[in-house]
Amino acid sequence: MVFCLENEEQRRPLRSTMVHFQASEVQQLLHNKFVVILGDSIQRAVYKDLVLLLQKDSLLTAAQLKAKGELSFEQDQLVAGGQLGELHNGTQYREVRQFCSGSGHHLVRFYFLTRVYSEYLEGVLEELTYGPAPDLVIINSCLWDLSRYGRCSMESYRKNLERVFLRMDQVLPDSCLLVWNMAMPLGERVTGGFLLPELQPLEASLRRDVVEGNFYSATSAGDHYFDVLDLHFHFRHAVQHRHWDGIHWDQHAHRHISHLLLTHVADAWGVELPKHDYPPGCGPGVNFVPGPLPPPFSGPIPYGQHRGPVVHRGMPRCVPSSPYHVPRMGEPCRQRPRHSDRLIHTYKLDRRPPAHSGTWPG
Repeated sequence: MVFCLENEEQRRPLRSTMVHFQASEVQQLLHNKFVVILGDSIQRAVYKDLVLLLQKDSLLTAAQLKAKGELSFEQDQLVAGGQLGELHNGTQYREVRQFCSGSGHHLVRFYFLTRVYSEYLEGVLEELTYGPAPDLVIINSCLWDLSRYGRCSMESYRKNLERVFLRMDQVLPDSCLLVWNMAMPLGERVTGGFLLPELQPLEASLRRDVVEGNFYSATSAGDHYFDVLDLHFHFRHAVQHRHWDGIHWDQHAHRHISHLLLTHVADAWGVELPKHDYPPGCGPGVNFVPGPLPPPFSGPIPYGQHRGPVVHRGMPRCVPSSPYHVPRMGEPCRQRPRHSDRLIHTYKLDRRPPAHSGTWPG
């Protein structure tokens, strides 16, 4: 991982081969799909931006990003917790949201997590077992795990990572795509309600702990053949889009996350996306500056860095209901058990070049 210090660098247009999605394309890609998003307030913003992008080509407002536990957001519904209960910053905080499009062809649900594995998560998994089976699960939990559960938090986090991926493997159908979002880089100073006054001594080490936690979570996800999106890598030079609290990010960053996620999902499902002739830095919702990329390393990689984003990829999924053209390659597409011989790139297993850069094959 690469740390990047705060700076006053002015915003420049994003130059990337990543696909920039319009609302109509997101509607088609997720047509008749059930998406479940689990995690903290950053994952809640991931949910909100996806819900917004399913309806219109606009960005979240600062007020929408900051809001917590509201009764309704952009035609969604608060199902449990939030303002229906008690708003607080404790580890027992709950918030469940759901969006169902007017056509009934899109269902997105969000569960707020304060720990990657717990009795509460078991209840969530029970809902997913006896309710509609999800087609896509997007999950992350890291900051709460490493800062709110005592001195041995990293050891507990590693054990809980193994538990959650094992349970996901048992509960989710083989047709479900799970994407683990790695935690995003923190600022030098972490403030606000997330880090309680009595936990301020943890501030100095939390950035390093997140890097270590990301390593363990990505490795564990790869060991269970789940996909990983390395948001820490993608946002390591985008500090100007991080809020003053050192944790949260602005609406341009979250639209960029949506584009990264949707590009990854389309690639995993074997979906051929329409190409747009946008000039570099242009396109719907693009006003994001990742900063200059470092030159590629030709020799040994310095400690704490890697050449590119962590890429864990499974075999392309069957998407029989996709409105896009899916090119047929080789034998007819068929579902595969999750523990089959998939193309997986992890820190420790495969030294070959990755199948793609983690955004979109160029």
